[in-house]
Amino acid sequence: MRHIFRRDIAAPLLSLALAAPLGVHAQDSGWQFEASIYGWFPAISGTTSFPPHGGGPDVDASMGDVIDALKFAFMGSFEARNGPWGLWTDLVYADFGASKSRSRDIGIDGHPLPAGVTADLDLDIKTWIWTLAGLYNLRADPDGTTDLIFGARLIDMTNKLGWAFSTDVPPFSGRSGDGEASVNNWDAVVGIKGRFNFGEGRKWFVPYYADVGTGESKLTWQLQAGVGYQFDWGAVLATWRYLDYDFKDDSKIHSLSMNGPTIGVSFKF
Repeated sequence: MRHIFRRDIAAPLLSLALAAPLGVHAQDSGWQFEASIYGWFPAISGTTSFPPHGGGPDVDASMGDVIDALKFAFMGSFEARNGPWGLWTDLVYADFGASKSRSRDIGIDGHPLPAGVTADLDLDIKTWIWTLAGLYNLRADPDGTTDLIFGARLIDMTNKLGWAFSTDVPPFSGRSGDGEASVNNWDAVVGIKGRFNFGEGRKWFVPYYADVGTGESKLTWQLQAGVGYQFDWGAVLATWRYLDYDFKDDSKIHSLSMNGPTIGVSFKF
């Protein structure tokens, strides 16, 4: 069902990116720059199979069932443009971690734990997500802007799980272990980003972003929208951001989604 949803949403995103209305291009007024810093507070979900150190059957874990805390995050973006062309980059670093006692939120080689078996779990997830893209302005007028984006996104993710079975049920009694799974993928992405201006003086705006891509991953896509207020020096904005990955069948990390609010500030110079 999840895979069907991803295929269903990828086609409209790609169509939206390629069919954005052509309009008046941004006028050539020399180089212009915008830097943004923001906080993203996502819920994380996805599944991973951990091959134990020393061998044995994979231990399967759902990130969303175990993770309940964001330990550290850094997020920012930078844009440079000259006339209708530009460059844009976005970087996210997130470190998630959690420990759970007497949990049943793991499986063994795709099978749930037997009745009466629980485990103490310690899960840590470190993720870098870096998008680097070119921009081409499709529309720029007092009501807003629309840019075509085309580039690539890197995900560098490492998941570590430690477990100790807290049960007297053989053969699980007294057993413990740890495993690690990682992915380092580049994917080509295409999409649109821009804003709709509204209100008195067009100071309020709705920022929006959508992309879809593939390459070393089976499919990745992202949506973001919200509301902002423009000042002379830059803007403040709040959005909701959803990022999704579906990895290829040979990957130990099978899927990932990060979904939650962002609060940020941007500076123009």
